[in-house]
Amino acid sequence: MTDCIFCKIAAGEIPSEFVYEDDQVVGFRDLNPQAPTHVLLIPRRHIATLNELRPEDEALVGHLYTAAAEVARREGLAEAGYRTVINCNADGGQTVFHLHLHLLGGRRMSWPPG
Repeated sequence: MTDCIFCKIAAGEIPSEFVYEDDQVVGFRDLNPQAPTHVLLIPRRHIATLNELRPEDEALVGHLYTAAAEVARREGLAEAGYRTVINCNADGGQTVFHLHLHLLGGRRMSWPPG
């Protein structure tokens, strides 16, 4: 997608410091953090929302979570705990329509969220 900000970040067209990077996923800090650690992990391939996932995307979604766990370890969050969230569409809180997983940590999370 030529107009997707996250596609541009993943392609290196918009500078961003990656905290995680491999051939399928990149992770970078959220510009509007909701916790002391707030990292967004995105697939390099454009997928607008969870609703667009196909059965062949199962490994990619699993990889997003594996990458999140790795970032949590690197950031020192794994033992104390952290939260992962994927929002879907406007009522679900999604504001950028490129699938992304929020990794939040560094403080106690409350329930229910939102």
